[in-house]
Amino acid sequence: MSAVLEPTTVKTYLRPIDRDGLMAFAEKGRANPNARSTNKVHTVCEGQYRTLSYVGDHAPVVVDEPLHLFGQNTAPAPGEIVLSALGGCLAVGITAVATWKQVRLSRLELFLEADIGNPAAWGAGGAEKLPPEMGFQAIRVKVVVEGDAPRDVLDDIVQRANYFSPVANTMRNPVPMTIALAE
Repeated sequence: MSAVLEPTTVKTYLRPIDRDGLMAFAEKGRANPNARSTNKVHTVCEGQYRTLSYVGDHAPVVVDEPLHLFGQNTAPAPGEIVLSALGGCLAVGITAVATWKQVRLSRLELFLEADIGNPAAWGAGGAEKLPPEMGFQAIRVKVVVEGDAPRDVLDDIVQRANYFSPVANTMRNPVPMTIALAE
């Protein structure tokens, strides 16, 4: 079993990002709005539902299922990892937009929850469901943000980050996907 870490709240201004670098990155985007890169992950199953996902040269991201879903409960479930990706992406966006607007943040925390069910048992003989009936049915994100700007400016920062979030937009919009056996 892994230890549960309590969240830590930063009490000073958050460590800033490089604003000049951000502005250069934004200019690159304006100059080539169709630019794309590719994210790659290699996932290996250890057994039961525990998997290790290798991303670049980082420690693997561990995914498991809770005991009531026949996992070992050694790590977050896949849906929790998806919410973690959304929270991380929104935090990146909020930080970038605040930096762009020259607002220093002293606190940024996101609380995410989503309603999900698995009556289809992953397609292993459970209820027959259509794709729109499976997966997250509702996602709620509450953002706690403090900084040297009034609430309406902070709200605008959060809304702009949400609008431009790659992960939020991936979740909101249909994405062409292919899944097939490797050659």
